[in-house]
Amino acid sequence: MTEKLLQYLWNFKIFNSFDFKDVEGNPLEIIDFGKWNFDSGPDFLFSKIKTKDLVLAGNIELHLKSSDWIFHQHSGNPEFENMILHAVFNHDVEIAELTERNIPTLELKDYIDQSLLWKYESLLDENQFIPCEKIFDPKKIPFAFYDESLLNKLDGKSIEIEEALIKNKNNYEAVLFQNLAYAFGLKINAQIFRQIAESIDFTLINKIRQNQTQLEALLYGICGWLENPEDEQMKIWKREFDFLQNKFQLTDFRIPPKFSKLRPPNFPTLRLSQLASLYHLNQNLFSKLVYAKNIGEIYKIFDEVKASDYWNNRFNFGKISSVEGEKTLTKDFVDLVLLNAVLPIKYTYHKNFEENISDEILDFYRNIAPEKNTIIDGWKKLGLPVNNALESQALLFHYKNFCQRKDCLNCGIGLQLLRKG
Repeated sequence: MTEKLLQYLWNFKIFNSFDFKDVEGNPLEIIDFGKWNFDSGPDFLFSKIKTKDLVLAGNIELHLKSSDWIFHQHSGNPEFENMILHAVFNHDVEIAELTERNIPTLELKDYIDQSLLWKYESLLDENQFIPCEKIFDPKKIPFAFYDESLLNKLDGKSIEIEEALIKNKNNYEAVLFQNLAYAFGLKINAQIFRQIAESIDFTLINKIRQNQTQLEALLYGICGWLENPEDEQMKIWKREFDFLQNKFQLTDFRIPPKFSKLRPPNFPTLRLSQLASLYHLNQNLFSKLVYAKNIGEIYKIFDEVKASDYWNNRFNFGKISSVEGEKTLTKDFVDLVLLNAVLPIKYTYHKNFEENISDEILDFYRNIAPEKNTIIDGWKKLGLPVNNALESQALLFHYKNFCQRKDCLNCGIGLQLLRKG
């Protein structure tokens, strides 16, 4: 038992019986359990009880032991003047000050189900996928859990996007470009690709987007890959980059991406070429994405995207590969781009203007396949079906923000599991 758990049980009224009696044997009715106070002062404010035929209104303090009143130095503290009840798990000592003030003490240990304490202890086991693994029940997932979790995640993403908008003078297209670059970089190069995108004034992308070679040259040049060209195409890219650097006074700072731990199809050489292709093929990319009415419209935007022909038989500069073929985008990769870049931007752009945007966005997520990773596998092993990206994104958010932090007492699933039945 912890004091936080005791407060939690009081707040959610999780007791075997409500036929309370104080430590002197007097009947005690809790008319209003009060408002949980997270600041200094008593634990529950604006409470109301009935004792000895008197109705009292005021505050309630909870402790593991009665003696904690002394150890926590509440005596003489003006914040505790309007006390009407001292509720404790174990009554170990009489507190003279409270007796003199006619403040009753309620011992709670006999009103709490012991199996609940075992459940809570099991949450503290370190060797589990999630703290509640031993008592997890898929049927205990709260109503609207997935929708609410995903919308909380999107609201968090919106804060990041709005901060980026401030830096980019409210230019949504520039922020979209930076977020797409981040998504194309995947886990290894996400931050590096974002740095590359942030180093480019987006007006330059708009000026040269009709020329895919120049777009590639711009990105490859900033990576520092064109200093010593190994073949004719690299010489062309270098010539174009030198022209752009002189004309637009581009930075001399170079940002080299990583190749280690990546499969060849995810090499940054290919992903940057595909990003250039996306902008080359779509003159009004931002409008197309944010005003798309269904997932099919968005998938269509990515259908023709591919690395330039140079990469048909290569994965890195100057090295011919035995594997030949166009380097297009897989559906799994497009789904990751939509989840990590497109849909958060779409939600942020519309949320202040359209009342129903939440429902529309959730429908987009419902029509995308769930992610495949070890965390989602962990949920599945617990018997939880994961049918679409709405559910997988919600579970990933919940795992990161509650399970990893062991914040079980603020978790909707934890509340359901700790309840009886």
